[in-house]
Amino acid sequence: MSDHTVLHVKGRVLVGPEEVRDEVWAVDGRITFERPRAEAVTVHGWALPGLVDAHCHVGLDQHGPVDAVTSEKQALTDREAGTLLIRDAGSPSDTRWIDDREDLPKIVRAGRHIARTRRYIRNYAHEIEPEDLVAYVAREARRGDGWVKLVGDWIDRDAGDLTACWPRAAVEAAIAEAHRLGARVTAHCFAEDSLRDLVEAGIDCIEHATGLTEDTIPLFAERGVAIVPTLVNIATFPSLAAGGESKYPAWSAHMRRLHERRYDTVRAAYDAGIPVFVGTDAGGSLAHGLVAAEVAELVKAGIPPLQALSATTWGARSWLGRPSLEEGAPADLVVYDEDPRADVRVLAAPRQVVLNGRLIG
Repeated sequence: MSDHTVLHVKGRVLVGPEEVRDEVWAVDGRITFERPRAEAVTVHGWALPGLVDAHCHVGLDQHGPVDAVTSEKQALTDREAGTLLIRDAGSPSDTRWIDDREDLPKIVRAGRHIARTRRYIRNYAHEIEPEDLVAYVAREARRGDGWVKLVGDWIDRDAGDLTACWPRAAVEAAIAEAHRLGARVTAHCFAEDSLRDLVEAGIDCIEHATGLTEDTIPLFAERGVAIVPTLVNIATFPSLAAGGESKYPAWSAHMRRLHERRYDTVRAAYDAGIPVFVGTDAGGSLAHGLVAAEVAELVKAGIPPLQALSATTWGARSWLGRPSLEEGAPADLVVYDEDPRADVRVLAAPRQVVLNGRLIG
């Protein structure tokens, strides 16, 4: 990594969806639009705020927590893809040490997943019963960076299908406690059953949200509940369904139906005014660095390219309470050879990544 005190980005700087500037500088790691007196290293191209992956897991793989070396590799892979801000949607690893590394993406943590006993992937979550939900939500709210992550539904082996994990009263009390402590709450939800209770209980976001229907979409829109569809993860549903076919045929059929209507679900949510943000679900069974593929999936689902870009840049940063390209903000940006508004596939090939004002690579 090369370290330059002053960096000059020249070309087209996409400060916002409608605001484009000709140039911007990074001085002492911060954005400025005022020309400094010092000499600068110049980078040419189309610049965006550092991309956001709003559902990512650093410190986690398909087996559970990973060591610091593996966590670092995950974060570096995301950085190389242009992801400079991550909402870590649940990890059993302590990744606080990353905050001291100016060369790694910034992380907004949701603490560790909170799941029902034997109702989630082994080694991932606190596995508890409803009477302990409030206490565990309070614990993770204090440990996280303003978010808590619940597992809202999972396969119930007795039922042979996806079912809701928590009674209504338990999630109402838990979400109220998180809000009292200043944290927002999100939940993993594949199916339909848990959504109404979670939204009416005051939840702030739903991950995956494949179970949205014409009955619950208006409720989400009315309450302003965001979704992070993770379409690159939903693409794995058919293979998951095939693996469980013999033992859980109802679950397998359900997963296939959710997959088949995934694009229609996301487009209907967007059309209703539900906030939609980019997340890859990297770090479980999926590789890191897939943010460009997820943006392309949102466009394939029917979200206009500029709004899909906002879902990983200006809009996502605002939602997470983090700045974009504004005076005095950390100089985190990605430079491309072509206009990503014209074709979001440009995101797959960053020309230059700038993190805290430093050129990466």
